[in-house]
Amino acid sequence: MITPLTSDYLIDEHAVENLLGRFFETGITPFILGTTGEAPSMSPELRRAMVKMVLRVAGDRHTVFAGISGNAFSHSAEEASLFADWGIRAVVSHLPWYYPIEPDHMLRYFEKLADLSHCPLILYNMPATTGLSIPVEIVETLSHHPNIIGIKDSERDMERLDRSLSLWSGRADFSFYVGWAAQSVYGLRRGAAGIVPSTANVTPGLYKELADAVGQGHSEEAEALQKRTDYYSSLYQKGRKLNQSLPALKLMLSGLGVCEPHVLPPLYREPAEKERAYLDAVLPELEKLYGK
Repeated sequence: MITPLTSDYLIDEHAVENLLGRFFETGITPFILGTTGEAPSMSPELRRAMVKMVLRVAGDRHTVFAGISGNAFSHSAEEASLFADWGIRAVVSHLPWYYPIEPDHMLRYFEKLADLSHCPLILYNMPATTGLSIPVEIVETLSHHPNIIGIKDSERDMERLDRSLSLWSGRADFSFYVGWAAQSVYGLRRGAAGIVPSTANVTPGLYKELADAVGQGHSEEAEALQKRTDYYSSLYQKGRKLNQSLPALKLMLSGLGVCEPHVLPPLYREPAEKERAYLDAVLPELEKLYGK
């Protein structure tokens, strides 16, 4: 889930309610304070304000996952327990991203974090931002920790994906979540517990239909939905790096009336004329989807 912001970089409460309403109506579980949520750019106060606001809207009826990733272990450990005490069902963490880390250090880091957390921990493999990949062997060892319940893996590596699915698709106590949206159908067919696509901020219903089609064995429908969701992803991702695609995603959502297009530094918006040209190009495609 994106983090909706006002022009003065505060949490946009109305937009949070708007997004969560779309998610809950569709049956989607929100993952907040992740990469798409700009969590590394948020102050502790802003992160905590986001958690409180989301939990207020979700109430006791809906599960919410929250990111706790950071470079200071003490901050992540504190948030793991604090968020759990507030009502977050599971916390999610990738590796710190400043120092080189050996596999043994990765193992010790996550073991200690899981030991201290008041709720279950989900690992997050995100080498595109951390510059580090958690070896599958380390994940396998961590998968047997009693307080580690899964991994979201966003590494774009088919061999790694296949190996991960072979290890964890049959596990009741450890879930594998596909963070590579273009392989959603592939992963779900082979036993992934779920998918974590940023484009679900735009097309939550299509991803729910995709997952249902796979679950019901409707192969042609699932493949068609994969192509459709890939297309909508391309509207803000194609030809753009992450620092450019996230502002484009928020701009797209602003065109749909979901939120405002503000992003946190070091991300920045394009000049007004480029934003207008972008919206003129993508909104007709989105209007087809929403029947406007």
